[in-house]
Amino acid sequence: MFAFIVRRLLQAIVVMVVVAYIAFLLFQYVGDPVVFLLGQDAKPAQIRELRSSLGLDQPFFVQFWHFLVNAVQGEFGLSLRQGAKVSRLIGERFPATFELSLVAAVLALVLGVPMGVYAALRRGTFTSQVFMTLSLLGVSLPTFLIGILLILVFSVTLGWFPSFGRGETVQIGWWSTGLLTRDGWHHLVLPALTLAIFQLTLVMRLVRAEMLEVLRTDYIKFARARGLSNRAIHFGHALKNTLVPVMTITGLQLGGLIAFAIITETVFQWPGMGLLFIQAVTFADIPVMAAYLCLIALIFVVINLVVDLLYFVVDPRLRVSSAGGH
Repeated sequence: MFAFIVRRLLQAIVVMVVVAYIAFLLFQYVGDPVVFLLGQDAKPAQIRELRSSLGLDQPFFVQFWHFLVNAVQGEFGLSLRQGAKVSRLIGERFPATFELSLVAAVLALVLGVPMGVYAALRRGTFTSQVFMTLSLLGVSLPTFLIGILLILVFSVTLGWFPSFGRGETVQIGWWSTGLLTRDGWHHLVLPALTLAIFQLTLVMRLVRAEMLEVLRTDYIKFARARGLSNRAIHFGHALKNTLVPVMTITGLQLGGLIAFAIITETVFQWPGMGLLFIQAVTFADIPVMAAYLCLIALIFVVINLVVDLLYFVVDPRLRVSSAGGH
């Protein structure tokens, strides 16, 4: 177990260094920060002075080392567009994105797993066919179109939910949350549902496919031969083994929700990191782009590490193979 953790940590460090290198290249090839700060009419003496103060006149790998050290400390400099520290901007926007992604993930799991189990155990029924048809639509329709349709129906036509913004929030230390206010939940419903639909259909189809595969295995046939009830077989044996690969995919999808909430946040003008990143790309705000890239990579690496550890704990075959290898 210890060797397994050490290997995963080393892999995570290598991945983060590579991502940091890619993020650092943004400063080299996506515009010149000195020009953004001083403008096109700056004098050569001013340009040289600013380059020296920013360390841009140093060798490439020296600059990368300084960038790496600052990135470990969470420092990415000042936003070229807003003139504020990038770490503060990310800290202000992260709670909104995290809460949106968390609610979407919970919706996808709470609805997707039961629907997948039902579609596997009740194949051929009308309800099962409806679930599969809806899942095909959920996988096929782009997220921005789903968001626009929800706004059209529930905001414009029915007027049930607001179409933009985060609503009223409560400040708990540096963390701002809308989960403690009714208005916050009211604003959260449509964007969370928009972000959850694709993940929900993916989880449902994955659970159904894995459930059907498990039900065909020999140990399920043996359990039936022993006279166990369908409830014990389906939920005591089949579902437990079905959720092992589902847990892996779901963990990675949580990182995907945070990373790819950009479209949903743009459609609903949700004040999260995705909207901040879109604005940074529009104005070529390189420090914000680099910080966003490193943060998303860190989230994926941490979630992947946690999922690997959980998979190692849940699946005894991994522990046996690991012990046999040593």
